[in-house]
Amino acid sequence: MHLSMRNLVVVLGDQLSPSSVAFEGFDAAQDRVWMAEVREESEHVPSTRMRTAIFLSAMRHFAEALTSRGMPLEYLKLGTHRFDSIGNALADTLSRHRPQAVVMTEAGDWRLEQAIAGVCRAANVPLRVRDDLHFLASRAEFAEHAQGKRRLVMEAFYRQMRVKHQVLLDDSGQPEGGQWNFDHDNRGAFGREGPGMLPPPPSFAPDAITREVLAEVETHFGDHYGSAEQFDWPVTREQALVALKDFIAYRLQDFGRFQDAMWTDEPFLYHGLLSSSLNLKLLDPREVIDAAVAHWRAGAVPLESVEGFVRQILGWREFMRGVYWWRMPKLAEANALQHHHDLPGWYWTGDVHMNCMKQAIGQTLRTGYAHHIQRLMVTGNFALTFGVAPSQVHAWYLSVYVDAVEWVELPNTVGMSLYADGARFVTKPYAAGGAYIRRMSNYCDGCRYKPGTRSGDGACPMTVMYWDFVARHERMLENNPRTVMMTKNLQRFSAEERAEMRRTADAMRARPELL
Repeated sequence: MHLSMRNLVVVLGDQLSPSSVAFEGFDAAQDRVWMAEVREESEHVPSTRMRTAIFLSAMRHFAEALTSRGMPLEYLKLGTHRFDSIGNALADTLSRHRPQAVVMTEAGDWRLEQAIAGVCRAANVPLRVRDDLHFLASRAEFAEHAQGKRRLVMEAFYRQMRVKHQVLLDDSGQPEGGQWNFDHDNRGAFGREGPGMLPPPPSFAPDAITREVLAEVETHFGDHYGSAEQFDWPVTREQALVALKDFIAYRLQDFGRFQDAMWTDEPFLYHGLLSSSLNLKLLDPREVIDAAVAHWRAGAVPLESVEGFVRQILGWREFMRGVYWWRMPKLAEANALQHHHDLPGWYWTGDVHMNCMKQAIGQTLRTGYAHHIQRLMVTGNFALTFGVAPSQVHAWYLSVYVDAVEWVELPNTVGMSLYADGARFVTKPYAAGGAYIRRMSNYCDGCRYKPGTRSGDGACPMTVMYWDFVARHERMLENNPRTVMMTKNLQRFSAEERAEMRRTADAMRARPELL
């Protein structure tokens, strides 16, 4: 029994930064770090093997780094203890060691933060939760920004963050290039010729620790969906820095123009592939932003690419984190559109005839990755228009992506993709038919469905569900200036056409396994 222990420093699986605020004032003679691998973190949603593997591998590498720094560590390894949850494991540790306090950085998951607080209260051990300085806006700062507002707009927050942190501003304090947002220049498609030769992302072959993790994932979670056979993600800070340097040098230049584009059998294109490293805290957002801006100032990349990239990190990423804590726990229960259909089973297998869904889901199950437009305008768009219950869609997104931590996944899925929180922080539902997919990709080539066909045989499910969504929510959409054109276009169809589209949609919902 360690009666003299001062602080038990709890480190969760997405807090793998050596500069974490949890380590401030750490004294190896009095304090101890505590980490635990537990089944619940892979089973409260049925995480794919790839997602489980990246967390476990990164955690074990981080634990090794802490030990090499001489920091006392209690690490509960999967399969070596009887505890199925973080709460149960921590309760046992507190009963054995009786530290004077538990110290931790703010969690990225409301459920976990509540569980740890409950365990500490029950054990009568003070819990000291420190602001997560990884983020550029604190929870309190965002709450102040949101105070008194019925609706939040990311663009206003983004500009505020640009000014506060002096990012992409000229000497007079105005935005570089004379405008805050170059989104209009970030929507390019490849055209019929496709992307051509693409710079390959760096490869990170599994080392001994990762190979051990992959074997244990097969042992403990072999019945989970997806595969970890192609595991190739950064799991250490050193690897994450290599990934950052590679993106800045070889893909940032074309990232902006083509960030919304998609292409068959090309899962990565010009994307950064840095979100898992950022969300595990292997990278700091400041260094990522600084590297991109410095490359632009050196004249190596266009402004629209750098601004689009900075907007994702300094704008959208920070905004989503703020929204999550602003709206929890209500956000997890939101269902403003009253959608209650089950998620089609092929979301878990990729066994579907729609080529756009087959591409996006297939690469997700193989690699644990899909870029933001595949998530928003393919898998998310279909779930929205089909009318899937938000809780089921949320569980899927949290389960399948290597960068999925609830603070970022839940508001993106429930709030943005599904419009389930109404207009609290997005300006419209992101619904589109097959025409959008055809414009932004070559997914429609060779597909059994025709994107322009709205009903009957050969009708594109994306298109059918889009028009059905517009019809079902016509009143809401006609009262929104950003979506009123949807309803005006719907009104061009005769009553007979609308009835036939509805019959086709009903038939597809009745037998989604045939899609």
